[in-house]
Amino acid sequence: MLIPDHSFTATMTGLVAGFLVSIPVGPINLAIINEGARRGFKWAILIGLGSVLMESIYAAIALTGFAAFLQVPVVKSVMELLSFLFLLFLSWKYLSAKTIPEHVHSADVIEKKLHPRNAFSTGFIRVLGNPAVLLVWATLSATFLSHNWVDETFDDRAGCVMGVAAGATLWFLLLSWAVSKGHGRFSPRVLLRMEHISGAILLLAALWFGGRIVLQLHEQHLHRKQMKSQEQMIEPGMRLMGNPKSNT
Repeated sequence: MLIPDHSFTATMTGLVAGFLVSIPVGPINLAIINEGARRGFKWAILIGLGSVLMESIYAAIALTGFAAFLQVPVVKSVMELLSFLFLLFLSWKYLSAKTIPEHVHSADVIEKKLHPRNAFSTGFIRVLGNPAVLLVWATLSATFLSHNWVDETFDDRAGCVMGVAAGATLWFLLLSWAVSKGHGRFSPRVLLRMEHISGAILLLAALWFGGRIVLQLHEQHLHRKQMKSQEQMIEPGMRLMGNPKSNT
């Protein structure tokens, strides 16, 4: 079965996003690093797969919720600007990080109530209890839809979600393998370096989005200028046609 061209674009968009979003060091990556060094590859990757499932659900919710919302052109333009600002904020947050947070309070509360009994459920519940993850995917989904990288069709949205799952899984496979082969925890310096690299990648993405916004504004300005000049050329002819004396 051949995948439509645009669905392939949507899938690749999700794959790249899923991989990059998973890189910043947080509770899931720290759990994989700590548990992988202590209990091996299998336990580490199961934590990652649990988090992948919940992230994919968040991505699907975000894509479905924003599909109809972005039909209004003004809303679409506003979301493009907000996406740019949000990426700038995230890049500043990661680049300026001096410590790595090991816990999210809301996730800790849910984890204490649900008492996960295995690695998979631990990863799932930690993402479930972190509202920042949903906010990130809401922003990214709005960005994908507003730039037409993902259409409102079911094929595109399903492809994007599958891409998100594949990209995140790829990162957690690499991280789990590296930790299990390293037989030890990563140093705080290495973790901070990963965080700063994530910030640099997000900054480049934000600047690229900003450049697209500026280009779109420039094109709209040129279009309005062209339309205005055409109207000025047409008006004299219309006045002549409307003047009875011009026909005598």
